[in-house]
Amino acid sequence: MTLWLVDTDTLASGRFVVSPLCETLACLHTLHRETTAHPAERAWFDEHRAAYRAMVSADPLTGPLLDASLGARTHWIADLLCPVPFGDQSFEEELRRVSTTPPETATAHLEVSFGGPLPPQLDRTDLAPRLADVLAWVWTHTVAPTWDRRRRLMEADIVSRTARLSHGGWAAALNDMRPGMRWLGDGTLQINLHNFPPRPIAGARLYFAPVTPGRGWVAWDRTPDYAIIYPCTGALAEAGTAAASQPLARLLGANRAALLQLLASPMSTTHLVTLTGQPLGSVGRHLKILLDADLVRRRRSGRSVLYYRTAAGDVVVRSATRASRESG
Repeated sequence: MTLWLVDTDTLASGRFVVSPLCETLACLHTLHRETTAHPAERAWFDEHRAAYRAMVSADPLTGPLLDASLGARTHWIADLLCPVPFGDQSFEEELRRVSTTPPETATAHLEVSFGGPLPPQLDRTDLAPRLADVLAWVWTHTVAPTWDRRRRLMEADIVSRTARLSHGGWAAALNDMRPGMRWLGDGTLQINLHNFPPRPIAGARLYFAPVTPGRGWVAWDRTPDYAIIYPCTGALAEAGTAAASQPLARLLGANRAALLQLLASPMSTTHLVTLTGQPLGSVGRHLKILLDADLVRRRRSGRSVLYYRTAAGDVVVRSATRASRESG
């Protein structure tokens, strides 16, 4: 397993951020590997697959370059594609960090992700700008049109994670953030199940960035800054695609059932509006009914009011889900 040795100051200053470039790289990974993690991602992939393939096939160098940079053989993403996200940057500002990578640095990063010396056709000085052009295409054609909704999904995940942090500490916020990731205590964070040497990151800045596709990675630089890019929780990533179970919808009504299912993690009314597509007034009325029935509760977190399921709400959802499976 891969362990990061984290000091108290680094963990205490850890920051959640939203990164357009990370979201775009995750989407590029989905398009190129042709693997999806949930129905919403599959629907998006089916919509953009043909245009992406046409873009790649238009230049004979693009396919081999992407195979090398996305780790077709090594499963290691080239470092130049995934700079540490700082937050509060536009896609163009983040992309500039990719496109301006010096040629010798780009080649060195690609040799790691390729797993050896690059093939002759990739012996060039314009590899970083070419990769930036691909990222720009993915952003423009497949991500930017739905960026506002994607950003709200990420913000909802961050609200949920920080709520866990305030209730259960870093272990509650970090456990299962990505497959194999766990807080082990004593300053030890298990990143994944791969067998790499422990990495001390004392004195570093640590960032956490959610993405809506079902994949993640880690990144670091010489500053030193470190980042963990992780997939949004399943309910958020699939929001808008999965209907409430039929028994629960019959009991509560489809709209209230959808809200109750989402409230396994604390969320604000703004996030619930984004995730369900229901009007703000409708969400407010349904929440009032769920509150009166003691199926949800609310509490203030900073400037937000967060709603979450009670133990009784958990029982109702679990029972309805079990009934739905048994009837199916």
